Amino acid sequence: MSDTPLGGESDAVQLIVDAHYAHQAEWIAFTPDQLGDEFFELQSGLAGAITQKFVMYQMGLAVVGDISGRVAASKPLADWVRESNRGSNLLFAKDLDELGERLQDRQ
Repeated sequence: MSDTPLGGESDAVQLIVDAHYAHQAEWIAFTPDQLGDEFFELQSGLAGAITQKFVMYQMGLAVVGDISGRVAASKPLADWVRESNRGSNLLFAKDLDELGERLQDRQ
């Protein structure tokens, strides 16, 4: 799991490159706090732009932590989380155990 807050697209690209070349990582996990409120406000476009960078560089993006309050307050976010968890590049998990299970199921 990254300790670095994600400030925007350029931060995402740098973390992807670092994770790939330094650690041969296939996924980077962030807490909701590291992503910030703007990421979860879909109309801002930040989540889409950052997710696109992860897809383009073939790196998985995991959001690990409780976002149930945010999901309950936003139908578009709830739909995006549900659809993302069906895909292969973006996962939302309540904790690292759940993330591990989801990643194991994909192998």
